[in-house]
Amino acid sequence: MDVFNSEFIASSPNVKNCPNEFIPEYAFIGRSNVGKSSLINSICKKKNLAKTSGKPGKTRLINHFKINNSWYLTDLPGYGYTRLSKTEKKNIEKLITTYFLHRKQIRLIFLIIDIRHKPLEIDINFMSWLIAEGMRFCIIFSKCDKLKKEKVNALDYILKIKNKLNKEPKYFTTSSKKNEGVEEVLKYIEGLNVL
Repeated sequence: MDVFNSEFIASSPNVKNCPNEFIPEYAFIGRSNVGKSSLINSICKKKNLAKTSGKPGKTRLINHFKINNSWYLTDLPGYGYTRLSKTEKKNIEKLITTYFLHRKQIRLIFLIIDIRHKPLEIDINFMSWLIAEGMRFCIIFSKCDKLKKEKVNALDYILKIKNKLNKEPKYFTTSSKKNEGVEEVLKYIEGLNVL
């Protein structure tokens, strides 16, 4: 898919304030500091569309970006950032949960995972919740450039997920820095857009 237009549309404090246009929507979510904003910028072909920060937990709202005037890419707050207060964590959890349960436009959820880490309980629990709610998701492994090529073993991670959750999600391996894997993600979205 050729991305010829990408623009920021809105930051919403809750699902009721999200854009009401009924077009395909793809939600991007992951733990804080997994490289989500950098990945979104690679997909959108714009360097600073999604704000990147050295400080994790910066995204607190639901951010909508419109791609090619035909679908939305949604940037959700990261989960699991330990330095937030209990109240802030609860508010983010409620925002995410409400969005997933009530946003009918969602065609697929992309769960961003830093490939350098083994399956973490917080990610397993989140996947388990998505499965229990009957929500479709794929995994995008980020930061592949941080490992030597022979050490990038996403399939090992996926098999561990399968053993724990009895599900083998589709996955992509990406590097925002080297722009690897982005075209594969866009091609997959293109296929889903015509459904």
